[in-house]
Amino acid sequence: MATQRSSARRLRVAGEQLCNTDGMQAILKFADSLRELQRQAAQQYQPVVDDILRTRSRDTQHIEHTLDRLLDFCGHEPVLQMYKKLCRHYWDIDPAATAYYVNAYREHWDSNEQGIDP
Repeated sequence: MATQRSSARRLRVAGEQLCNTDGMQAILKFADSLRELQRQAAQQYQPVVDDILRTRSRDTQHIEHTLDRLLDFCGHEPVLQMYKKLCRHYWDIDPAATAYYVNAYREHWDSNEQGIDP
């Protein structure tokens, strides 16, 4: 019994030490960098998506290239919204290709409870 308490105490102390280590600081710094990268992606792709939608572009290569790039950042809500809008636009042009992108999103990002509709 004393051995179990001692082991539990060591684990708790080790956990507290982990929270105060340089490793944890590195993880937090990485998370901040990732959020900044997501923000930049949203900022850079917004005009691209807006232009495709505004001009009703049918340039499949450009649309697919944009969807490919957006997919990497769909964990960030503003990018996900752009991805959805672009998929809805693309559905009228190429439903099969759009279905591929919807499935790519689901495989990469989606949990079992939610999804996106074309």
